[in-house]
Amino acid sequence: MPRFTRLEEADMDPRQQEVAASISAGARGGVRGPFMAWLHSPEMAERLQQVGRFARWESSLPARLSELAILVTAKRWRARYEWFAHHKMAMEGGLSPAIAEDVRLGRTPSGMAEDEAAVLHFVQEVQATGDVSDARFEEAKRLFGERGVAELLGITGYYTAVSFTLNVDRVPLPDGVPDPFPEG
Repeated sequence: MPRFTRLEEADMDPRQQEVAASISAGARGGVRGPFMAWLHSPEMAERLQQVGRFARWESSLPARLSELAILVTAKRWRARYEWFAHHKMAMEGGLSPAIAEDVRLGRTPSGMAEDEAAVLHFVQEVQATGDVSDARFEEAKRLFGERGVAELLGITGYYTAVSFTLNVDRVPLPDGVPDPFPEG
């Protein structure tokens, strides 16, 4: 069960109602995932929602790559709801199901395009160490430019915050959805 109190509209103060309406009116289509926890701080929820909107729909990286970065982040932090929410978007964005499955299982995918391998290794390295090697940085910069590298860092950083919130709040998977990380 989630730890944060679920706020119904009648329980929200006017600022929470305003932010919840803004979140619901966008492409998210409702207040779910980390937003129920974040709404306890409506100013933070509003700002994070703006970062999330950019990370998902407005970055210079194609969806195939940004969603791969999100899946790698979800795997790193074992964020089950995040994996559930983004796996479908990754498939719709053109990521190979085999690559997603290998990421889920902790295997290095074979047959990746150069840009996919760069995203995978960059995000894995930054998630494991909090940094990336000069070689990894230069490879990403060559492929995506400095703007793309900055956005890749922003995506993995934002979805780390999402992962932490989902995990700490213990947001459950929808009924009938299998645990993507049952091994522990």
